[in-house]
Amino acid sequence: MLNVQMQEKAHREWLERHAGRRQGEAKRRLLEGHAYAEKLFAATVWLPAVGHFEFLHPEYEVKDCSDQPRFLDFAYIRPPYRICFEIDGFGPHARDASRRTFAEGLMRQNRLTLDDWIVFRFSVDDIERHPRKCQQIVMHILGKWYSSEQQPAPLTRTETEMLRQVIQAGGPVKADELAGRMRLSINYVRRVLKQLYMKGCLQSAYPNSVHRIGAYVPASRPSRR
Repeated sequence: MLNVQMQEKAHREWLERHAGRRQGEAKRRLLEGHAYAEKLFAATVWLPAVGHFEFLHPEYEVKDCSDQPRFLDFAYIRPPYRICFEIDGFGPHARDASRRTFAEGLMRQNRLTLDDWIVFRFSVDDIERHPRKCQQIVMHILGKWYSSEQQPAPLTRTETEMLRQVIQAGGPVKADELAGRMRLSINYVRRVLKQLYMKGCLQSAYPNSVHRIGAYVPASRPSRR
């Protein structure tokens, strides 16, 4: 079990790594959006339960059906699944939320589910008052989806970033487009995309095509390759 100082150090270094890889709105959202509730979940629930922050992304950007950026409190990106953890407070803002805001929140979760995200929600009250119960839920979640003896091959840092780019695109992504966006050689990008395909993280955007894969999208279901 990590002591408080070690927890704080691990949490700070984890945020710094993610901040160092982000720019613009994504970086601003991380620095400002990862506030009290999110820090509490990361430090008092996730880290004591899991022991590390590997595969967990704070303030994770996704694109909705209108191609607008949306941010998840936490995204656990570990093939073959994508799990969203949202932290909900019940302060004046939540009590005074309009019917429209309430409906938008429900529809947001529906869209995430349709995009093959597994969504879990925690209240700030539970995190503050019953952290051990929240830790047990996290362990049960990871145990349920990752308890198979045949664990998926881990992703490299480049594979993780490339998978994130494909997910955020919200549609078919070609190797040349990704190479330009990430400032990498097209041959290298093709090789990494192929690796992600073989690991079951990506699938062909046009599965009925008789030619080689021209564009990729996130895998819609666990692969059994």
